[in-house]
Amino acid sequence: MSLEMREGYGGTGPGAITPDGCAVEFWARLPVGDEPDIIAAAVPAGASVLELGCGAGRMTHPLIERGFTVTAVDESAEMLERVHGARTIRSAIESLDAGGTFDVVLLASFLVHAGDVTVRRGLLDTCRRHVADGGYVLIQREAHDYHTNLPRERVDPSGFTLRIVSAEPVGEGVNSVLVECVFPDATWTQTFLARPLSQEQFEEALAEAGLKVDRYLTDDQVWVRAVAA
Repeated sequence: MSLEMREGYGGTGPGAITPDGCAVEFWARLPVGDEPDIIAAAVPAGASVLELGCGAGRMTHPLIERGFTVTAVDESAEMLERVHGARTIRSAIESLDAGGTFDVVLLASFLVHAGDVTVRRGLLDTCRRHVADGGYVLIQREAHDYHTNLPRERVDPSGFTLRIVSAEPVGEGVNSVLVECVFPDATWTQTFLARPLSQEQFEEALAEAGLKVDRYLTDDQVWVRAVAA
């Protein structure tokens, strides 16, 4: 099944590009950061995890190594081909039926900032209906300055440069964001739509889905642990 690029999204560079503009090869190369440690410290050991938008398994594999049982979801077959050791489901997140509930539902990669409010509602509804009683939903938000002071770049110790080139308003509180990822042997770009959310707007979106903040896991409030309201 071939999936068309979404309107407002795009990507360039070698290899397969997903409907939201992500380059599969880039995500397969991207080194893991501290995300698995943040997740592991916030949930019970050995918990069952539903990872929404797993990509090429950058967080999937470290979580499995830490003893979690992971069900990994992505709409891209090319991404899922890179995932090993997890049950995989190819599906759009908004329409997912994973066949049960999980101790932890993980919505990372700033997906909660989807430009389309209907999509965001679908993402959070999926989180709510798949989290077990007493379970947790872990969400990764954009930092408060993600869309400002651009362009800016970060040179990773592994040898590539990640550059946020621009975030241009396109109406109704949505920005078109351009990101460039430069490796010594290849360059990828991604254009996507993102909606900045204040803390109040974020918490209102959670409440609409029947969720509430349990606690913010990092000082910058990028990582959040939510529970059923």
